[in-house]
Amino acid sequence: MTVAVETGLWQLDASASTVALRHKTLWGLVTVKGAFTGVASKGEVRPDGSATGTLTLEVASLDTKNPKRDAHLRSADHFDADNFPEITFVARNVELGDDNAAHIVGQLTVRGVSRPLSFIARLVDSNAEALTLEGEFTVDRHQFGVSGNQLGMIRGLTTVETTLRFRRATS
Repeated sequence: MTVAVETGLWQLDASASTVALRHKTLWGLVTVKGAFTGVASKGEVRPDGSATGTLTLEVASLDTKNPKRDAHLRSADHFDADNFPEITFVARNVELGDDNAAHIVGQLTVRGVSRPLSFIARLVDSNAEALTLEGEFTVDRHQFGVSGNQLGMIRGLTTVETTLRFRRATS
C-alpha cells in the first residue's frame, strides 16, 4: 500500500528526529556511537509526487557521550568543525515507490568535499500535517578527507541512521 504525501513545503521537527552514526574502532572490537543534536532540514513535495530537500548537521553538536572523544572528532584530525561547521545532504530527487520505499538521490558534503549519495529510506508515517522517513546508509570517511586513524584502529565504513519527522511548513 502506498501512502500519498501532501504537496508543498515541509520543515524538520528536530525534537522528533535523529541522525546517528556508528563506527567500529580498535580494529573492529569496539563500536563508537554518536548523534548530532543540531539538525535542520526543509523540503518540498512537488505536484508529481517527487521531492527535494536539504539536511544540515552542526558538526559541533556530535555527541558520543565522551567529551574528550567529541573534542577530538571536532578537531582537524576528523571533521575540522572550526573550518567546516556543517555537514549537508542535498536531496536532488526523492521518489516514493509502491511499497513506501523512498529512493533518495543527492549529494553529501563533509569537510568541503562533495560526493554523490543515493539510498533507500522508508516512509513509516504520513498524514496531511506530518510525515516520517527512516533510512540507513554507509559512508567511507576517507572519501571526505576525514582521517585521524592512529595505529590503524579505525577501519571500514561509517553507518548513518536517520529518523526524520517533517511537519507541513506554515509559511
